[in-house]
Amino acid sequence: MALKSPPAPSLGQKTIRGVLVTLGGQWSKTLLQLGSTVVLARMLAPDDFGMLAMVAAIIGLAELVRDFGLSGAIIQVKEIGDRLWSSLLWLSAALGTLLMLLVAASAPLIAALYGEPRLSLITLVLAPGLLINGICTPLQTKLQRELRFSLLAKIDVSTMLLSVGAAIGGAALGWGVWSLVAMNAVGALYRLTVLLARVKPHFGPPRISPGVFPFLSNGGSIFGSQLLNYAARNVDNVVVGSFLGPAVLGYYSRAYALLITPLSQINGPLSRVALPVLSQLQDQPERFRRYISASLLVIAYVSLPVFAVLAGVAFPLVELLLGPNWSASAAIFQMLAIAGLAQPLSSAVGWLFISLNRAHQQLLYSLAAQPLLIGSYFVGMWLGGVQGLALVYSLTSVALLVPSFYFAIRGTFVGWRDVALPIIKPLLLAPLIFLSSWTVTLTTELPAVAEVLLGGLAGLVPLLLAWLLLPPVRRDAAEILAYVQRARRS
Repeated sequence: MALKSPPAPSLGQKTIRGVLVTLGGQWSKTLLQLGSTVVLARMLAPDDFGMLAMVAAIIGLAELVRDFGLSGAIIQVKEIGDRLWSSLLWLSAALGTLLMLLVAASAPLIAALYGEPRLSLITLVLAPGLLINGICTPLQTKLQRELRFSLLAKIDVSTMLLSVGAAIGGAALGWGVWSLVAMNAVGALYRLTVLLARVKPHFGPPRISPGVFPFLSNGGSIFGSQLLNYAARNVDNVVVGSFLGPAVLGYYSRAYALLITPLSQINGPLSRVALPVLSQLQDQPERFRRYISASLLVIAYVSLPVFAVLAGVAFPLVELLLGPNWSASAAIFQMLAIAGLAQPLSSAVGWLFISLNRAHQQLLYSLAAQPLLIGSYFVGMWLGGVQGLALVYSLTSVALLVPSFYFAIRGTFVGWRDVALPIIKPLLLAPLIFLSSWTVTLTTELPAVAEVLLGGLAGLVPLLLAWLLLPPVRRDAAEILAYVQRARRS
């Protein structure tokens, strides 16, 4: 008798497995990134980080133009033929080549913008990364469409390991800012090599068929939203660098890097899995609504307490991770942590827009909302320098959450209960968690590591009390526990 093949895993099993594998990869990356932050902050000067941040703000903008929203448009489409896929590969490579040349030609202008001649050569060295990423992006998107999250996680971790090694080695040799440039270059080259070897793409003859036009239309709207979002997230570097110089920007960029580290643990794994899964569920309203509600529940109960605690222990945490010479970053980080409450939830708004094929509506909303964030930088700088900038930006980010969800679900089968009920309880608990953690750092004179640990434990107290006293919180905890148990069975 022939043996029966085991049943193929369901979409739910693939989703849970994908989240777990991606989380594992992301946590490994974060440990490496955190380790590199701790080591490099003690080996390099604030000016080194500031100069890289100046160029990175421009390169990142060019990266958005190079992608042109194609990665999101590719994920959203259910089927892509071989000929169309070949055209998309050539289109992405062509965009990468064009942007590489434009950035290289703009190197003297970038140096003149900041009044720092050394930025010209740094820009020239980093510009080829745009072509490399133009080749890598569709290959990585293909793996994401196929839900091959284990391979993606391995590539991410190994790329980070080599990049960190290159940066620390360069810093030990006294390369200064060039050790950070080497970190970017080594990672890009290694990722390209591995993706070409594992995906084995067939480019075909160099032609771009008319079938790519719908991708450009949908991708153009996604690109417009991403461009505005990028400006809102990076004009701060230009403002701080231009008004206050590379040293202050170095303090600001390290504080922002500490903010991004926990954000990447939440946004990265869930976004990588959520977009392809939600796109498959776009014609199944009930399953879609259950998935988005469960995702928001996990995001809210993980991210909001984490950032509330980080804000409370900001000063000892910065001293512990970066050293006493970086105390100026602590107050900036504490204020940026408020934005950390909003950013994971804002990512879920993006999932809704893209997976429901509402990229054009997302662009219209971004045209109205993102200028408010950009304006908050100038208002904050005028009110209180770099700390004022961080505070006003963070408060504006939180205030925009309600209108962003409203425009994302308006006219769709997703209702307010699906997006509001999962997040309202942890959102109300976040201020109590912050006050509990902050009180510890204000009332104790202990080593930094002890204050961080005690502040973290104190932040758990409001959560524990809420679980003991409030039945709705217990129901949320039971739902999250059920999710974890399903994940273990998978």
